[in-house]
Amino acid sequence: MTTTDGDRYTRVDVTDDAAALLRTLTLQHGPLMFHQSGGCCDGSAPMCYPVGMFLTGPSDVKLDALDVGLDDPIDVFISEAQFEYWKYTHLTIDVVPGRGAGFSVEGPTGMRFIVRSRMLTEAELEHFGLGPGAVSARSR
Repeated sequence: MTTTDGDRYTRVDVTDDAAALLRTLTLQHGPLMFHQSGGCCDGSAPMCYPVGMFLTGPSDVKLDALDVGLDDPIDVFISEAQFEYWKYTHLTIDVVPGRGAGFSVEGPTGMRFIVRSRMLTEAELEHFGLGPGAVSARSR
């Protein structure tokens, strides 16, 4: 798990175990994407869908794209309202044994995706315009 991808800061990462499961699931389902749940039916589980099965809209924020060793990265989205709560947080998608969320593609595998979080570092805060000197667009 790294803070940056080379010289590029990221808001979301993936563990090696989760990346391996995503490669397997991509072979079964085609290209995948994540939407970070806001805590309704499946708690705050990262939900994994085949691209096109979950439609994002203008109220969704693309956190980043995960490089899991495939030709195409896996996009990760979060609702704008949830992003407001978590904008100071770095997320890491991991996988653990257990029953996956009902609508997420890992459900039948005996594994489930989870999100681990930590606060952004000072350098990340500055990079994302959230440091002490930053003025948010809403307060202008």
